[in-house]
Amino acid sequence: MSTSLRLNRFGCILLWLSLLASPTPALEEDPGWITLIGDHELAAWRKPTGAWLVAGDARLDPKDPSRLSAVAGGGVIINGPGGRTRNLLSKQEFGDIEAHFEFQIPRNSNSGVKLQGLYEVQIVDSQAAKKLTGSDCGGIYPRAELLPRYHHLDDGHAPKVNAARPAGEWQTLDLIFKAPRFVQSGKKQANARFEKVVLNGQVVQENLELRAPTGHAWRLPEVRRGPLLLQADHGPVAFRNIRVRPLE
Repeated sequence: MSTSLRLNRFGCILLWLSLLASPTPALEEDPGWITLIGDHELAAWRKPTGAWLVAGDARLDPKDPSRLSAVAGGGVIINGPGGRTRNLLSKQEFGDIEAHFEFQIPRNSNSGVKLQGLYEVQIVDSQAAKKLTGSDCGGIYPRAELLPRYHHLDDGHAPKVNAARPAGEWQTLDLIFKAPRFVQSGKKQANARFEKVVLNGQVVQENLELRAPTGHAWRLPEVRRGPLLLQADHGPVAFRNIRVRPLE
């Protein structure tokens, strides 16, 4: 084998190894992504924002692992010192989107993200769960009624696998959502869909059609576009690096 051929092959191997070692390009470097939590943590969210506070990081409270403590700085939002405040709604409304979230919850806490404010992907401390339901992390929350007492009407859609991490660790949630379709008269032509939901790198939902909104919102009218909602009234939660890319 000639020296030049050996060098060419060696160069190709080095290039291949460098590509494998290279991190995935940052989302903000890809075209079309909109940052909802970044340098201006609450600027993208409707006021009033309640007790949400800005921090540099969130950690389990060493005195109480069911709570989060804030580290000074920026880039992270936490739902108040008490761990319960009003839900956040994005100023911008979306239809079809790809979305990326990073979240942290303490022990036994409960939150969620709702596409168009109507279709919830559950966030909850369920790392130890054996039999998964739609109420576990990465699940699509069941329909529910508030009266005479809060109760579920169905089982929701359980995640395919338990991909939840232990409380106190940062976790990632990536999804592709397709909004319902309507004809010109306003009649619904096609249901909303989660094409894919990925929790901590594992696919937990795929090609999932939703006939109605989730939780007690199931009676509400569906829409072409709506805000992103961060649930903040069920327990402590922190978010960072939330980005969305409209797909319409």
